[in-house]
Amino acid sequence: MTESKIALKRELAVSAEQFDQVENIVKEVFKAKGFGVLTEINVKDVLKEKLNIESKPHKILGMCNPNRAHKVLQENMDMSALLPCNVSVYVNENGKITVSAMNPVAVLSLVESPIVEEVAKDVLTVFEEALDEVSQKFS
Repeated sequence: MTESKIALKRELAVSAEQFDQVENIVKEVFKAKGFGVLTEINVKDVLKEKLNIESKPHKILGMCNPNRAHKVLQENMDMSALLPCNVSVYVNENGKITVSAMNPVAVLSLVESPIVEEVAKDVLTVFEEALDEVSQKFS
């Protein structure tokens, strides 16, 4: 497990050829934990279209759990600027696939609220479990 202040991430023991398979597993695992995909950005395609730059496969999935999002938004509507929670799947510099999720505790700590803090810690636990499950499927 790798963590930074802004993200939780797992490097999988698979190569770029399995990118689509990993992406599908990520979606399935997060869905089973109550998080659906609201948005999907194909970074590789955007960079090619807008800047004519070739890059490695990279998707940003905007994940949402409606109940948790509603709870946070009831506390502070400005939180909508920080939603949905992003989960990225990308081919890293080693040619392996990394799955990275925003650290909700770090991001949502911008708002000082016990309710938001509670939701953030809950989401952090779910994201860590989901990332571990994805990682285990490819170990």
